Amino acid sequence: MITLANIAKKVGTRLLFDQVNVSFNVGHRYGLTGPNGSGKSTLMKIMMGLEEPGSGTVVLPKKVGFLKQNIEDFKHFRALDVVIMGNRRLWAALQERDALYDQDMTDSVGIRLGELEEVIAEEDGYSAESEAEDLLSGMGIHASFHLKTMDQIPLDIQFRALLCQALFGEPEALLLDEPTNHLDLSSIQWLEQFLLQYRGTLIVISHDRHFLNTVTTDIADIDYDTVIIYPGNYDVMIEMKTAVRARTEEENKSKEKKISQLQDFVSRFGAGTRASQVKSREREINRLQPMDLKKSNIQRPYIRFYPPEKTSGEIVLKAEHISKAFGSQRVINNTSFEILRGDKIGVIGNNGRGKTTLLKMLAGVLPQDQGKIEHGHQVQMGYFPQNHSDIIDKKQGMNLFDWLKNQKDGVYDQDVRSVLGKLLFAGDDAFKSVSILSGGETARLILAKMMMLNFNFLILDEPNNHLDLEAVSALGWALQDFKGTVIMSSHDRELLKEVATKIIAFEEDGIHLFEGTLEEYLAK
Repeated sequence: MITLANIAKKVGTRLLFDQVNVSFNVGHRYGLTGPNGSGKSTLMKIMMGLEEPGSGTVVLPKKVGFLKQNIEDFKHFRALDVVIMGNRRLWAALQERDALYDQDMTDSVGIRLGELEEVIAEEDGYSAESEAEDLLSGMGIHASFHLKTMDQIPLDIQFRALLCQALFGEPEALLLDEPTNHLDLSSIQWLEQFLLQYRGTLIVISHDRHFLNTVTTDIADIDYDTVIIYPGNYDVMIEMKTAVRARTEEENKSKEKKISQLQDFVSRFGAGTRASQVKSREREINRLQPMDLKKSNIQRPYIRFYPPEKTSGEIVLKAEHISKAFGSQRVINNTSFEILRGDKIGVIGNNGRGKTTLLKMLAGVLPQDQGKIEHGHQVQMGYFPQNHSDIIDKKQGMNLFDWLKNQKDGVYDQDVRSVLGKLLFAGDDAFKSVSILSGGETARLILAKMMMLNFNFLILDEPNNHLDLEAVSALGWALQDFKGTVIMSSHDRELLKEVATKIIAFEEDGIHLFEGTLEEYLAK
């Protein structure tokens, strides 16, 4: 069990949470939710003692697995050893034992070695390497990487190794902040099955709605300056939270109407002979005071893509025998396909297979080595890159309003402000410098541009990265409703399930176009 007592935290003048009293129970799997900036990662760091609260205490079990982000600290260690470090007691014993074997053997050294062997046996140290190998393999990390140092393997695989570190050694509690980042679909599915069998206390932060709905038994939602526990998964929580809020608002309206009637009686007869009735009405007014509703931090942007009046031709894009290699590594080989007007195509496949390379070539920002890519008649293309800096140069220091206005000739100021407001940049937020935008804010600014420019063909590379759950839901609805053509890569199965009617799959034997939804593809 993890217990938080009277936890409070401010960042500058902003209150994140106040007097949080909550327990996370054994056998429950909690999703820690709230919009970007609500304090999810801060609360998790407070639990782990990595950040001090303003007040309050945290009680943890002895053995806690935590997904670390300090990847540089492990660059000279083998991936296998990085995983074993997840059991700190075992790792310390192994390190001390190896150091003692380099010394001259004395009675005291022999006694200490015996004590260390007992610790290693208690922590199942003799099967540690095989357990670590199983975790790495389950996470899709090939055996050829297991004995390499972290700085010798790709960055996404380094992050997977740190996730394995958190899972290693049967921890009594697991705290995971965005564990599905850097994972492909098969690795996410493996992690889901692992966590469904986990019997300790799990607290996980994720922007992947499908992952949260699959894994969690409860939601710990940061809102109203505190943490509220809801039984059930994320979708159940949203229904309950919305219903409670709507019911309270309706009750407040009813009370206000009744109070207005009572106050009218008091004002009419307050100075007359009906003093007892007036006093009774006044007591009733005090009893009926509406509940003070704090502002909820649930905010969903309004995203809609409106194509221009002139539609594209029937064939939006044709790729003929295209190939691309980086050095000796060929990622796309002699691939041909057509994208038709109205297609909604999801691009899936393991990391490193070439999804981003393909979308960059289709968007015209990366040349193909061979073959031909042609856009069809009257195609107006909008591109959302995985690397936001490909579109927004934060070094310019321009504010949001000026950056967005520069994207379209002749656009009116009120139209720019309207689009920014829909993407949650209201009031003075419209004049923030792009240099200080968070990842989620930058993603919303790019979406604002795509809304304003009325494209009829959208190419999106992992657009859900950095967006919170409500923004991803809004994006899914917008793409589903869009009357133009979409091709999008994503590891978010809920988003792909809502949008994609066709799949381009990067498989071991090449690239395949599948006529059907993601669920139909996975079933096949």
